[in-house]
Amino acid sequence: MPALETFKFKHFGHDLVVLHETDIRKERGCFRFSSREHKDAFLDELTGIIEANNFMLIACVVDKRRLRERGENPYHLALGFCLETLYELMREKKQDDLPTHVVVECRGKKEDAALELEFLRVCSGENKFGKPLPFEVVFADKKTNSSGLQLADLVARPIGLSVVRPEQANRAFDVLKQKFFCSGGRRNTGVGFEGLGLKMHPAPESERPR
Repeated sequence: MPALETFKFKHFGHDLVVLHETDIRKERGCFRFSSREHKDAFLDELTGIIEANNFMLIACVVDKRRLRERGENPYHLALGFCLETLYELMREKKQDDLPTHVVVECRGKKEDAALELEFLRVCSGENKFGKPLPFEVVFADKKTNSSGLQLADLVARPIGLSVVRPEQANRAFDVLKQKFFCSGGRRNTGVGFEGLGLKMHPAPESERPR
């Protein structure tokens, strides 16, 4: 993403910096700001880049507390939901018969192996469509300088907070609302994404079948 590279050159003098939300928030490593004003200006500019760029967002928020007694793996659940929604997006774009690569950030040898098995299980036909999905998984190291992975990392916390603390002001999520995959295409941007571009598990009462 050219705008992200320009942003890095402006603030760091090179584009090798990997933008991690936790490091920025906790001001670790190269993200040591001279003042609160400096940090706010940095975040405002970054939010502006996200707002200005055109991309489609699919996310799943899993309530880990409610899953503990069930013994379900939250990462596997989120993967399955997002792959199914990605297939719906590809189908809408008439790209569902072409291979699509899904880039996943590495979490550890054991975790990656388990996630890959789950990915293959879902894509082999164990999904809500009951059919094979044309996706291929690609694992990437956390230090990989990928714009897509960095954007995914940056948007995760605002999305989670929108569910956990809905009463809290969340400017970043207000921007992201316009990015979610929603029913009705571009004319419905910013609405109708709950349960589609943004899934929650367990689903809220309003989305459960009656």
